Amino acid sequence: MRRCGVTGADPFDAHTGSGDGAGAAPRNHAGGPGGPPHIPLPRASVEDGGRPLPVPEDLPPQPAELPHDVLKSLLGAWALAACSAAESLAVEVHLGDCGACADEARRLREAVGLLHQPESLDLDPGLRNRVLEACLDRRPPRIPIPAWATPYDAETARLDALLQDIGDAEWHAPVRLRWFDGAAPASRRTTVAGVIAHLLSVDGLVAAALGLADPLGDSTGQGPSARTETFWQASHFPPTRAVRGPWREQSHRLVQTVSFTGGGAGRLGVSYGDFALPLHDAMLDRAFECWVHAEDIAVAVDYPYEPPAPRYLHRMIDLAARMLPAALAARRQAGLATPGPTPHLVSAGRPGRSLRLEIEGNGGGEWLIPLDSPAAVGSEEFEVAHVALDDVEFCRLAAGHVPPEDAAAGQLGDRAAIRDVLFATASLSRM
Repeated sequence: MRRCGVTGADPFDAHTGSGDGAGAAPRNHAGGPGGPPHIPLPRASVEDGGRPLPVPEDLPPQPAELPHDVLKSLLGAWALAACSAAESLAVEVHLGDCGACADEARRLREAVGLLHQPESLDLDPGLRNRVLEACLDRRPPRIPIPAWATPYDAETARLDALLQDIGDAEWHAPVRLRWFDGAAPASRRTTVAGVIAHLLSVDGLVAAALGLADPLGDSTGQGPSARTETFWQASHFPPTRAVRGPWREQSHRLVQTVSFTGGGAGRLGVSYGDFALPLHDAMLDRAFECWVHAEDIAVAVDYPYEPPAPRYLHRMIDLAARMLPAALAARRQAGLATPGPTPHLVSAGRPGRSLRLEIEGNGGGEWLIPLDSPAAVGSEEFEVAHVALDDVEFCRLAAGHVPPEDAAAGQLGDRAAIRDVLFATASLSRM
């Protein structure tokens, strides 16, 4: 009965009254000194071959005991998932007790979400131009490229970037060149390398006019198609990717040469065999053909390719619109266009029957096309028809890639005049 009166003693502890003395420290169930009980590992069993069981190493992390200021400073790292496991656990335990830190953590997590917006891995087609413009704004070039040569510079650079991305086998991918020959579509089968050889051959017309080396040597009087056939036939083997080097070097020399002239050579004539263009229009024509054939290559190798920048596209459309009166006259002389109602051609510089050509899109605009004479002036007073086309659709019509009958055009007025203009636009194309 006396043992039950001892304060703090466990009446059911058989070891309380042992002979360890009043000052002896309490002992745990394993017989060790006071503190958390020690739980021994299970003994090895017969099934384990007498080997002790492995010590577990993947125990869950224990939260670190950190002061409030430290935990608050870790909120940014925690929001970015940059904390250790123990620090993350300590922060999360703390957020359950501290409302101010919980609000701050929520705001940080929302901010992190704004930093990881999903974006396409494809480069913006206009990125190159924006970078170049920003660089040139900071440091203008010592020898600037004439404005009329910048479309050619841009389109050859874009095509060269495409060629850099394709593999050796894709240089032999089949490509069908298409154009409109008089009254019917025409085509020619070649390869990606053959297309670059074609561009090299025809660009040689501009090189020869500037006094540079002609890749065909002496080929005076030959037009674009004849030059291309000559180049292809002179090759002992079909063109390979090796043609990229000469084409790239020639395009660089052309841009460099016209830049050194200070733009003064823009009116120099470039002969295309049966017609001629001033140099500033010839460079624009070469930019247009470079884009058209780059699209042919892109289709053949399944490569994404965008139209030219709107300001360049507008210049290409303007060139085609300015060439339409002469194309109409040539078709009329060949009996392929409807004769005008007047018994003679309109005098030079005088207004005559006109068609309003409306091109929609960022590269578009409006042009009045004289119908009865290349020397006549387009006039609203004598407007007899109105045609509306998308900018890229019009360019593909001018490249011979869209039959005139299939052109998606809004039409109003004289049907014969509209048909003549659509067919004349297609006849601007060539191989």
